[in-house]
Amino acid sequence: MLGLDYSLVGGFLSMPRFLEVYGYYDNELESWAIEPTVQQLISSLMTIGTFTGSLLVGPFSSRFGTRHGLWGASVLNFIATAIMLGTTSTGALYFARLLLGISVGWFLTFSQLYVHEVAPAHLRGITFAVYQAQLSIGSICGAAIDYATHDIDGRCAYQIPLAIFFVAPTIQSILLFFFPETPRWLMIKGREEQAENALRRFNEIRGSTREQVEQNKKALFLEMWRGTNLRRSLLAIAVVCFHAANGTVLLGQHLQTYYLDIAGVENPFAYSLMITCMGLMGVLFSVLFVRIIDRRTIMLGGVMACGLAQLAQAVTWSVAPNSIASGKVVVAFIALFTFFYVAYAPYAWLLGGEYPNSALRSYSFGLATALNFLGNWMGTFTAPYFINPASLNWGPKYGYTWFGSNMMVFVFVWFFLPETRDRTLEEIHEMFEAEVPARKFKTYVCTTVERYAAEGAKKDVMEHDEQTGAIKFESETVEDRDSKRA
Repeated sequence: MLGLDYSLVGGFLSMPRFLEVYGYYDNELESWAIEPTVQQLISSLMTIGTFTGSLLVGPFSSRFGTRHGLWGASVLNFIATAIMLGTTSTGALYFARLLLGISVGWFLTFSQLYVHEVAPAHLRGITFAVYQAQLSIGSICGAAIDYATHDIDGRCAYQIPLAIFFVAPTIQSILLFFFPETPRWLMIKGREEQAENALRRFNEIRGSTREQVEQNKKALFLEMWRGTNLRRSLLAIAVVCFHAANGTVLLGQHLQTYYLDIAGVENPFAYSLMITCMGLMGVLFSVLFVRIIDRRTIMLGGVMACGLAQLAQAVTWSVAPNSIASGKVVVAFIALFTFFYVAYAPYAWLLGGEYPNSALRSYSFGLATALNFLGNWMGTFTAPYFINPASLNWGPKYGYTWFGSNMMVFVFVWFFLPETRDRTLEEIHEMFEAEVPARKFKTYVCTTVERYAAEGAKKDVMEHDEQTGAIKFESETVEDRDSKRA
């Protein structure tokens, strides 16, 4: 849904039939245009909605769970899309954009929370690659549909793309009836029998989650900033905000206006489709190495490549500004930036959800997502002052700024980011509680979760023996149990 909105609505701002309804005719240019205020509100209200929706994830998830959050996102999406399809009023459009933003914020955050809590530790990286691929596929579909309909006469030119907003939420809403609520959320709510039905092998989850809930029975938002939770919350916020810190603002509408002009690109719809395909190639490439390369290595390589891509376009424009050749080089490095960004981006989301305490995950991750959207909005809002000829007139030299921010992120990853590849959420909890330094997470040997698993296994054997009338051995070891069962 986020990918669809990015491509579809971004394309509407260059679509004559959309501009006939919400814009005005410019006699000097002899074409349809849109007021800057309308353009900004269409984009910013969506961002404000995602920010607000992400902040609401913690309280909503704590009470109703992730499945109901995804259903709620679908309902809001249906209402917002219906309004946008039927209205010609800018006021109604603004309201629908705000509502759609809340919906997309919920889709984005609740889906990731669900993946964090149900995916096996060794497959979480692959699962998040699939998640990122869905974002890219949504963008490709949006760009392709806009390209196919932008010349249609009448409002159908943009109504047909808008109707696509109904498809994915409808499919997901139906499939969710066949999906259980996450066992960790059920454990937090004390519904152990349901948790066991959702996931039979959950001894480690049961013991660790009980401990985390006992430690965080007070106001959850305040608990995020106390004790070891402070480090975990700050790390989650920092790594999720990497998305706003590496310069993805240049992939927005400013790229499709200013950058395309200097590069001599005549068809922004076709270009948008091409650049989005580069993103999909990036995430598919990442699937090849995510199981064998550490999270920290992926982060370091990703932010370094993104920073160098930003630096290259800035240097090019400094050497030969306002030339067609340098403009094409800038576009080429934007394409490379997109490839490398999307190759590492899903694992920033992954780490942001792995670090928080299970009892606080929805609050910490929701806040991190909201602050990331706030950062994106700030970047989008301030970018015109840097690149516009009427202001600082930096143009692609704006990349110097993002090169610097990427290097700061690189240093942060090197010194502070813990390694969590193939670790269960319970193991990660144990290491944070033990205040293990970031550089020692990879080699640390967890013992508490093993004890929980062994105790649970022993309890299962005793309960089985009671039910079958077999003789119980209180001192039975796991090896004895396996031998007897065999």
